[in-house]
Amino acid sequence: MSTLTPVERALEEARKAAARGEVPVGAVVVDGGTGEILAASGNRVEELNDPTAHAEMLVIREAATRIGDPRLEGCDLYVTLEPCPMCATAISFARIRRLYFGAYDPKGGGVDHGPRVFEQPTCHHKPDVYGGIEEKAAAALLRAFFRERR
Repeated sequence: MSTLTPVERALEEARKAAARGEVPVGAVVVDGGTGEILAASGNRVEELNDPTAHAEMLVIREAATRIGDPRLEGCDLYVTLEPCPMCATAISFARIRRLYFGAYDPKGGGVDHGPRVFEQPTCHHKPDVYGGIEEKAAAALLRAFFRERR
C-alpha cells in the first residue's frame, strides 16, 4: 500500500509521464469517504495516439469502470495542472465532488482561465475547486519538460 498522499501520487504520475515523453501531467481519483485511490495515471496522448488521453480523462474512465457507475459523486480529483476545457467538461459530467489542481494554465486551462467551464450556464455540475496545490512543484516539472525540448 502506498504511503503517498493523493497530491504526491499525482506528482509521481506526472514524473512518469515525462519519462515516457508525455507532457508531465498526473491525476488521481480518490473516494472522498474512504480516502482510497481509485485510479492514478499520467498523460498518455503520444503513447496511445489519442488526443483525449489526458491524465484526467484516463483516471475518470478507470474510476468509473472500477465502481461501475459513470457518476463519481463523492469522489475527488487531484491533478497537477489546471484542467483543459475538455477535461473540465468531463469532470462536470462525472459529477466529481472536489477538484484539486496544481499549476495554473493561463494558455490552455478551462477552469480559472479560458472558457471557465464551471461558470457557464450550460454546466450542470460544478465541483468545489481548489487551485495552486503544490503549484511550484507541478510548474517546475512542466518548465523542465519543455525546456529540454527546445
